[in-house]
Amino acid sequence: MYDYDLLVVGSANADLVIGVDRRPGAGETVLGSDLAVHPGGKGANQGVAAARLGARTALLARVGDDGHGRLLLDSMRDAGVDTGGVLVGGAPTGVALITVDPSGDNSIVVSPGANGRLVPEDVEAAASLLQASRVVSAQLEIPMETVEEVVRGLRQGTRFVLNPSPPRPLPPEVLAACDPLIVNEHEARVVLGADAGATPSEWAEALLALGPRSVVVTLGKEGALVSDASGVAHVPSVKVEAVDTTGAGDAFTAALAWRLGLGESLAEAARYATHVGALAVTREGAQASFPTASEVAAL
Repeated sequence: MYDYDLLVVGSANADLVIGVDRRPGAGETVLGSDLAVHPGGKGANQGVAAARLGARTALLARVGDDGHGRLLLDSMRDAGVDTGGVLVGGAPTGVALITVDPSGDNSIVVSPGANGRLVPEDVEAAASLLQASRVVSAQLEIPMETVEEVVRGLRQGTRFVLNPSPPRPLPPEVLAACDPLIVNEHEARVVLGADAGATPSEWAEALLALGPRSVVVTLGKEGALVSDASGVAHVPSVKVEAVDTTGAGDAFTAALAWRLGLGESLAEAARYATHVGALAVTREGAQASFPTASEVAAL
């Protein structure tokens, strides 16, 4: 019996967002919109997205003892995330500096702050959380050695989902645990290096050869490509008017992880996740944009 449908181990950031007509070149200054501050971070985003959908969700993360940290904790609790695993102190809360252009595309620079202080010993101390969770999801806005400790601490039968963002080469032990490994084009190319190939299907095939049990390549408005031992399938998305893509990938990953834990196939879970991601881009911000299960059903 599992107490949680999903445990997210990852980052919690304050998102500082400015809208721009275009991004500046080297040495150039451009004017933007008023600064907006939103709760974010890939870990916290996934936790809130899953909880909004109805999943029993917990988060293992670290925030600073500051206003940004309190903002994040309030947002997660309001969404229904169990924050008992969120540690406080050690460094200021992580911050993401985000520019959003008129098409809704974003560019992000992250200052990890307290996220960089989430260490393997914290994972060891939270062993009961890992043992109580049906699915565990992680990202790379925390130290790689912490993700490796998560993999070592997984309960037999617990599914591990990884979005390697920001991307870097992955240790074999982590790759072998992924079911699935979820990447966009940029992340696929970084993980694969010179052997990336030219098409999403080639990326998926090459990534599977590295050891994951399954792979999902997200394709933005084109949906996603899913691949495992049974083959490759394209899952289309739905057409929406994009306002802000911030956090959409996190919403997709959280929805996919939750639905896999419910026993759906990879393609079925990805189909649901594309609807969640599509709804998320129709609203500004990250966590504020995440839909409820009834909104997804209506779509």
